[in-house]
Amino acid sequence: MAEKYYAGVYWRGRKESAEECARRAERYLRLVAPLDSTWSHWFGKADTLEESLASLLVPTASAFEALFALKKHRLLEGYFLGLWNGEHRGADSQFSDATMTHFSCGHASRFTPNVCVLEPPIPEDSRVGERVVTASTMTQALRAMALAWEPDRGVVMSETYRDTFMPDKLPPVLVGWVTYLSRRRGTVPPLPAPVRVEPVEDLGTLITLTPERFTVDNPAHVELASQVRQILDQAGLLGPEQFTSPD
Repeated sequence: MAEKYYAGVYWRGRKESAEECARRAERYLRLVAPLDSTWSHWFGKADTLEESLASLLVPTASAFEALFALKKHRLLEGYFLGLWNGEHRGADSQFSDATMTHFSCGHASRFTPNVCVLEPPIPEDSRVGERVVTASTMTQALRAMALAWEPDRGVVMSETYRDTFMPDKLPPVLVGWVTYLSRRRGTVPPLPAPVRVEPVEDLGTLITLTPERFTVDNPAHVELASQVRQILDQAGLLGPEQFTSPD
């Protein structure tokens, strides 16, 4: 089964200015750039391919501030931007090597999420996807997002796993192939092998379930995720987000 993977970080209740969000956006793209050559250049989205490829973004804080000043990049009281890496054709000319990313920042309300999502190509359809959708690269991508945005939580998983194994009755924090938890949530307890736990400076913790690609077709992967989710939930780490500023 071909699975589409993504990395995402999420936080609520943190009002930030255009300048602050721009600095975070610059750091995010600067940190993911070394992870793969196709993540070192980003373009704005447009009505046509030609127009989009003409809108190469220089990922500096000043460039993001200028974009956030435009009405189309304002979302309620915050800021929103969607980008892609311009890889519109794969090496075999059949499938796209495109990576998409989008982020919103600056929302103070607990009802409006701030997010950053990175969507690499599908591994089965792209040589780039096969290269980047690994435990090493996706863990580093989630680390970069955590360092840049300082979120409450984050995850790397496939859309198939999310839609199949994450019904509404489960805790609000998703546990995936890789999970990030802010230190504000508490201390991560010991977890079973082969799970890897590593700090992200003094901000939080990354939890990587398997060194190989996590798939829904592997019962051992699904069982391990369920076991880890139960341990984290019992430790009180999967409850509602802690808000850092009032509405």
